[in-house]
Amino acid sequence: MKLFPMLTAAIVCVVLYFAILDRQTLVDFADGFVSTAGDIIPEPNNVPTDITPLDADEADISDTDEGLISVVVRRSEAQITENAVVLRGRTEALRLVDVASETSGRIISTPIRAGAFVEEGQVMCEIDPGTSGTALEEAQARLGEAQARVPEAEARIPEAEARLPEARAMLAQAQAQLTSAQIDGNAATRLAESGFGSDTRAASATAGVAAAEAGVESAMAQVQGAQAGVQAAQASVQSALAGVRAAEAAVTRAEEAITMLTIHAPFSGLLETDTAELGTLMQPGTICATIIQLDPIKLVGFVPEAQVDRIQVGATAGAELASGQQVQGEVTFLSRSADERTRTFRVEITVPNSALTIRDGQTANILIQTEGAPSHLLPASSLTLNDEGVLGVRTVEDGVVQFIEVQLIRDTARGVLLSGLPDTADVIVVGQEFVTAGVEVATTFEELTQ
Repeated sequence: MKLFPMLTAAIVCVVLYFAILDRQTLVDFADGFVSTAGDIIPEPNNVPTDITPLDADEADISDTDEGLISVVVRRSEAQITENAVVLRGRTEALRLVDVASETSGRIISTPIRAGAFVEEGQVMCEIDPGTSGTALEEAQARLGEAQARVPEAEARIPEAEARLPEARAMLAQAQAQLTSAQIDGNAATRLAESGFGSDTRAASATAGVAAAEAGVESAMAQVQGAQAGVQAAQASVQSALAGVRAAEAAVTRAEEAITMLTIHAPFSGLLETDTAELGTLMQPGTICATIIQLDPIKLVGFVPEAQVDRIQVGATAGAELASGQQVQGEVTFLSRSADERTRTFRVEITVPNSALTIRDGQTANILIQTEGAPSHLLPASSLTLNDEGVLGVRTVEDGVVQFIEVQLIRDTARGVLLSGLPDTADVIVVGQEFVTAGVEVATTFEELTQ
């Protein structure tokens, strides 16, 4: 085993340890080495004797800067930056419908080819009517027959109601006769009991009472029969009206069956498929054609739950399609329920597409505008990590290095936009990796050029 490579590796590890984890000890060691070396170097003989000595102030500055690490600092001031939520999504048609048949029959119309534009209400498929017209005529005839029964049934009601007063008059007469017979019977019975009348007359009076009671019962039956006749006439009218309603329903069904023979476009749009071919046998549910509406069109994306509160319905949004086309619209929908698997929220942006140049299913990079926020534009190289792995920048305050945690808003061509800094900050842009928080440094301000 070679000793020299192992020794070299050990030295490198020690140097890296002090350079990264214990940098201050390394700096102190270097300062001591420089001081010691300065003590043993003899004064050169050829030093000019006419050099003017430094005054007290210059001497203090020289002593102060000696041994400090020099860094380049940029003075940055916060500016309100238009912020945006960046998403990756896709285009989606406003409506995409498979127009299907609701009845059976063969297609008798010439097909319309895919890609054609159809207006709302335009005929796309027409089915052979067959016997649908005959069924409608039959239903209409039954309706007329049912309607004719209604006046006939209504005419029976006055006739039945006219019998009712006659029956009631007969009942009143029978009740009067019964009362008279009861009086005669009571008188005959009392005379017979006292010996002033014959038993024959009493028996005859009793028979008269029985006959009068029978007459009352007969008259009562006639009244009840008359009332039943009125009820029957009214029921007949209701039955006739029910027949009319049933016939009207049959006519409506027959007319609806004829309507279903013609399939119309539910909205204006483009055909994604040919309409059904001539002679095709259609069944309920068989697709006539697929129609798509692309104006306006939707941009669909999914927002992480950490950013969903930054988006508002009505916010301005833009997108760049995979083809390079740029479009602009506004947020029209933001889901209130997250997807169970991805924990993201669906957002929809409506975009005008009168020229129909945007297709369904194109990939889109979406930016949704949010409220502006104070931010600093700094070079990406100024970002660093502290010992805990937190992203931030190192600043200088009164000659001492400070570490400030920042949040990255977005990357731009001129640098990165950061939030979390004060309104004005002296940010180290060169040398930030060679210092740590609490170290005094010699600062040089960067000269910004356009």
